[in-house]
Amino acid sequence: MDYSTQKPKVRMRGTPMDSSEPSLLFDDTSTGGQPSGHGRQDKAPLGYAGQTLLSDPMSNLAMAYGSSLASQGKEMVDKNLDRFIPISKLKYYFAVDTVYVGKKLGLLVFPYMHENWEVSYQQDTPVAPRFDINAPDLYIPAMGFITYILVAGLALGTQNRFSPEILGMQASSALVWLIIEVLATLLSLYLVTVNTDLTTIDLVAFAGYKYVGMIIGVLAGLLFGKMGYYLTLLWCCASIFVFMIRTLRLKILSEAAAEGVLVRGAKNQLRMYLTMAIAAAQPVFMYWLTFHLVR
Repeated sequence: MDYSTQKPKVRMRGTPMDSSEPSLLFDDTSTGGQPSGHGRQDKAPLGYAGQTLLSDPMSNLAMAYGSSLASQGKEMVDKNLDRFIPISKLKYYFAVDTVYVGKKLGLLVFPYMHENWEVSYQQDTPVAPRFDINAPDLYIPAMGFITYILVAGLALGTQNRFSPEILGMQASSALVWLIIEVLATLLSLYLVTVNTDLTTIDLVAFAGYKYVGMIIGVLAGLLFGKMGYYLTLLWCCASIFVFMIRTLRLKILSEAAAEGVLVRGAKNQLRMYLTMAIAAAQPVFMYWLTFHLVR
């Protein structure tokens, strides 16, 4: 064997004995001076695991604490809000459909042939308005109020008297009179000591039904002049008077009227007068809030 032709294998310092690939002379320090090789690969997972152990319990605790505060705040807001504005009860008054709205509007305009005025109950709970035409609702009063403002703006526009300020005063005046009417009714019921299931929302609903007749009267005045306005408003005033008498007598005169007994005694007479006064106030407000819109 010729030993002179064989070159000795030279191993560079820092390379393994059995490495078959050439290695770099210097370590790569371009990534921030971190040493390359297995040392760096082993330290990175250890550091990440340590951070996970330290950060995850803190984040989970913070999330749990935050969700607990949010739930407590929601319960507090719902409790205080429901004390003044019963949101859950308001859903009942807006549970209407197209059939109910059509029948209710017909009842408000022509209540003379309607016989059964009692509200239906299911397990001591009144059924939703869409199942009972006699149940009070807030959909028609709310839409009636908005439509009344729009019709008032139309009437003022046809007379060249429209302005945003006047329309705002019209809306504010109607809203203030509605609040005064409801508060006066509540005070009267308290003074007469009437034991009734009428709520404040019921009174708002009954007081808001007059906007239907007001809208019809103003539209008739725009189409047929003052004579059409007075005739139509007179019909609507008589209709709302009959509607309120027949509806409220079962609420205010519950002890007597519900059983078909004649009203006797000073206390029952006061209740009867109160019922008639609430019903008679509707035509007064209807005329007061519409007469200046027709010329």
